[in-house]
Amino acid sequence: MTWRVVVTGSECTGKTTLARRLAAEMRAPWVAEAARRYAESRHGALSAADVEPIAIATRDALAAATAMAPAVLVADTDLVSTVVYARAYYGACPAWIEAECRAQLADLYLLCLPDLPWEPDGVRDRPADGDRLAMHEAFTTTLRDLGARVEVVAGAGDERTTHALQAIRAAAPHGSVP
Repeated sequence: MTWRVVVTGSECTGKTTLARRLAAEMRAPWVAEAARRYAESRHGALSAADVEPIAIATRDALAAATAMAPAVLVADTDLVSTVVYARAYYGACPAWIEAECRAQLADLYLLCLPDLPWEPDGVRDRPADGDRLAMHEAFTTTLRDLGARVEVVAGAGDERTTHALQAIRAAAPHGSVP
């Protein structure tokens, strides 16, 4: 049985960097953010019609990685992000995505605080601190409503990684995380 850790949160909070570092530290596979690849292919211009293809790509990437049966899997976001962003940008999320999200909750969510500087990259579009905080609150509320196990991570660089590793080791079944 694969123990899944998802790094999640609002944009530009160091999710990808943290997910890669955690996977390397634990010698575990990591799943890249499907929504980012999709948005880059569309040059960042998305609409409500893109929510379902993003959800399908996310679901399929996680399923493929889990099928390899690693002891631990680190994901750079999952369907929780799809739900949060669909609600925030388009006012709703398709019911099947919300149901799939509930059915596939990870074992631990590392919710990144928006305490890192915002950096433009052609896909990110909400640089205002108020927007980032509102999205963080949306993630907090959604994860709470889903009953997910959550640990908030803060700080930069090694501090953020150390905090996240401590949270993982405290939450993981004994001996499952190096």
